[in-house]
Amino acid sequence: MDPTPSVPSPQLFSLAGQNVLITGATRGIGAACALALAQAGASICVVQRRPSPNAEPNMDTVNAIRALGANAQIVYCDLGNLDSVRELFPKALELMGGNIHILVNCAGIQRRSPSVDFPEKDWDDVLDVNLKSVWLISQAAGQHMVPLRRGKIINFCSLLTFQGGLTVPAYAAAKGALGQLTKALSNEWSQHNVQVNGICPGYIATDMNERLLADPTRLRQISERIPAGRWGSPGDFAGPVVFLASSASQYVCGELLVVDGGWMGR
Repeated sequence: MDPTPSVPSPQLFSLAGQNVLITGATRGIGAACALALAQAGASICVVQRRPSPNAEPNMDTVNAIRALGANAQIVYCDLGNLDSVRELFPKALELMGGNIHILVNCAGIQRRSPSVDFPEKDWDDVLDVNLKSVWLISQAAGQHMVPLRRGKIINFCSLLTFQGGLTVPAYAAAKGALGQLTKALSNEWSQHNVQVNGICPGYIATDMNERLLADPTRLRQISERIPAGRWGSPGDFAGPVVFLASSASQYVCGELLVVDGGWMGR
């Protein structure tokens, strides 16, 4: 692995000249990460589902990045369609001029139901989007990055990488496996100067948690347990994602960085 560059510390966080492929960036944590990476100097390729024939595409994130004067492209892919996922990386590579330096796997879906009633289709949907698509995209990224001896892969895991949760068996299974996949890829690819790490969000006020936020009892129970005294927000991930995408984390390999306001420390 290459050493950390000997430059002034602020320069370690620069992403100038770097191309990022990011999933899940149309809203929430992913959108905040895409914007932060662009602010650090990167060009961004946003993965999003193709809109229905009578609908307009969601351009919020791309327009915000372009407003900074940064390059932003869109590659369309339904992450629940594994054939589409297999075509994703080559399409993104072409859009970005043949180079992708950073992959951020942030997309995810949630299905809630008691385990005794959990539908098999919901299980398959969650595992395909939250785990298998990440594996396929990461494998394609590795095939590109390893021979070039450079690259960063950041997987968005979860507190449920470590805990079981309630009524979310598929999500817990997928995120637990994603933590191990992150470590497995790091074990193989660190020697090739490709750093693979994960970020584990705690309870964040996003659409995925709207049912918890709307349940007064669960909202109170969770809020009382967070040492920071508040739920997280998407902006809390700007610093961590830039750190793991940059040369500042050159010797950080296979790490699962928990961003949870202290939840796991209790």
